[in-house]
Amino acid sequence: MEKVVKSDADWRAELSDLEYKVARKHGTERAFSHEDFPEGPGTFNCTCCGAPLFDKAHKYDSGSGWPSFYQPKDSETVGVQTDNSWFMRRTEVHCNRCDAHLGHVFPDGPQPTGMRYCVNGVALKFEPESESESDAD
Repeated sequence: MEKVVKSDADWRAELSDLEYKVARKHGTERAFSHEDFPEGPGTFNCTCCGAPLFDKAHKYDSGSGWPSFYQPKDSETVGVQTDNSWFMRRTEVHCNRCDAHLGHVFPDGPQPTGMRYCVNGVALKFEPESESESDAD
């Protein structure tokens, strides 16, 4: 996967204030503040670079107030690193293509993985599956 590298000024010009704060400065949107995503199958892509990150089929309601997934669409698109901010140790998840901060992953999710990828909704852009993709299944 080819990396997307831009200057801070370029990211600031392309993103909304909240998208920039969350994705580029490792912020967090308020719980339950993101509008719900459309119904139906599709892919959640990175707000910054468009990389496909999560499949709608892997989304579930964790009750946390943030979109939650039990696995990424492809293990190569989502990276992890240790986050020691806020006087705690967590595992941050980020887009491997552009290093955008997505959220955190916790080992308290549903089967089959037992993982909960807790992602800021503003870090995602939902792309509904086209009818021709649905027909191919």
